[in-house]
This record gives sequence, structure tokens and C-alpha cells, in this order.
Amino acid sequence: MKREFEIVIPAGQKKERLDTYLTSHVENATRTKVQEAIRAGEVVVNGRTVKASHSIAPGDAIHVTLSRPDPPEVRPENIPLDIVFEDDYLIVVNKPAGMVTHPAYKNYSGTLVNALLFHSDSLSRPHPLRPGIVHRLDKDTSGLLVVAKDGTTHQKLSRQFANKTTEREYWAIVWGKFKEQSGVIEASLGRSKSDRKKVAVVADGKNAVTEYTVIEQFEYLCLLRLHLWTGRTHQIRVHLAHIHHPVFGDETYGGGKIMVGGLGGKKRAEVANLLGKIPRQALHAKKLGFIHPVTKELMRFDSELPDDMKGVLEFLER
Repeated sequence: MKREFEIVIPAGQKKERLDTYLTSHVENATRTKVQEAIRAGEVVVNGRTVKASHSIAPGDAIHVTLSRPDPPEVRPENIPLDIVFEDDYLIVVNKPAGMVTHPAYKNYSGTLVNALLFHSDSLSRPHPLRPGIVHRLDKDTSGLLVVAKDGTTHQKLSRQFANKTTEREYWAIVWGKFKEQSGVIEASLGRSKSDRKKVAVVADGKNAVTEYTVIEQFEYLCLLRLHLWTGRTHQIRVHLAHIHHPVFGDETYGGGKIMVGGLGGKKRAEVANLLGKIPRQALHAKKLGFIHPVTKELMRFDSELPDDMKGVLEFLER
């Protein structure tokens, strides 16, 4: 299996070997795999083949073709699960931060799927690496997920997510003060052209809409309630960074550094200490609602904020 994509080197990029740059900017790429592709003529810079040692420059257009190896078998693992609800058709689970939802490159063990396979002999099989998985959360986002036990349940739940009839509410701690108590962020999203591991607001991307409401405003941080009207990868994190309110602790999208100016030394130390209390983005999928595919009952679930987010809020309230 092959995957192809284009990368345009952004302005200000320093000189760097082609193979080094691609290894760090292409998702799931190893240096060996990149070098093999370059030798095979499957990496083209500005329309011509080059060596792995070629120095990239701002404005370079790179076309990359990489082979995708067959994935290994996914095995059950005895990992504790926080199960909120379970019947013969589905499971609602509260995923902790730090757990990958389903196996992928470099993460074939320790995932939610590995734990689910140990817990249940009955999971839907729409994809060999994603048994039961109807929707996903980022590794460092905590919160509620629904898992299907059979194909019919999976199909009907997936249709609800596709038709946007599910209820999904996220809570996030974000940087800055909001002028308005509520608002809607509408900005198209796609893979970043400068870093394939990131998502960015791009003109030719997929439509994405996020609604937010301020729950509580603090001195330099804010607690938000968020509703997704679309379900794009990293949507909340990228949208909030786009309006200059990145999620607290989000290293990938700018929230992992101090985002407020004019602070004295003591206050900056306080903020830095607070950042150390949550080594991930402060984002939690708090509520989930859907129609049960079999009983037709409206199912609504709510979960407590995890301890790391609670700790930050308790500190701010003091």
C-alpha cells in the first residue's frame, strides 16, 4: 500500500538534510523508510529527484510517496477500564489521558482497543485495528467514548455521528480572556502543508464548526464548554489556537508555553508551576448522548473532570 502527499517548505525554515526533515515532519515515517523512498526516486523536490543529503530551502515543493507496511495483529491486554455503561450491544467508557484510542504506527500496545479486546469477546469488526471503535479521542484528551459490540450497532451509531445527531460536550481550560461569553468558530481544517503531523486552518480543507461558551473566567485562563458540529481531527485544539486561545498545556498547538504578557517574576513562576501540573492538553470529553440503536432510548452520560484538570481549577479558584 502506498500513500502520497505534498509538502511545501515554509518561509524561515533553516537548512536541513532532506531525509532528516521528512523524518521529523512526515507522520509515521522512519529515517530508513524515507531514505529508501529517496533512493527509489519516490521523493521529488521541485520536479526532480535528489539525494538524501540534499539541503531543503524555503519554497521547495516536495512530492513524497511512501509504502505502508502491513499492521501487526492486535492482541488483548489486561488493562483496567473505567466502564460507565454496558449492555449486550455497546459499551460507554471513560478514557484516561495518555491512552491511545486504537492501535496505529508505534502504538500497537497499551491502547483502548487492547483493553477492550481483553474485556469483551464481542466487538464489531469494521477495521482490523479498530474493533468496536465508532469514534475516537486524541491520546491526551480524556473522556467518554461509545464502543459497538456488533456490526449493526456500529453502523447505526456511526450514522448518528455522521448525521450530527449525537450530543457531545467538551470542557477545556484555555489561555486568555474572552470578550464574548459565547461564540462559534468556523474554519476549514486540513493537514498542515509544513508539518504533516499537525492539522491547520487551510482554505481548501474540510468544513469545521466549534461552538463555545465561557463557564468561568480567571485572571489568565478560562474554563470553556464546547460543542462540536463537525468531527475533524484535532478540531477543538486547532480552532482555539486559531482564535489565539490555545488549550492550556497543548504543546502541539501553542498552549504549552506561557501565553500572557506583562507578568512579574513571581506571577510567571506561578503560571509555570501551574503548567507543570498538567503535562497534556486540558481537554475532556465530558458529556455524550445518542439514541440506543436497539432500544431507541435516549442515552445521556456525564463524566467528572479528571484530577489534573480539577487541580488546575482548584488552584485558580484559590
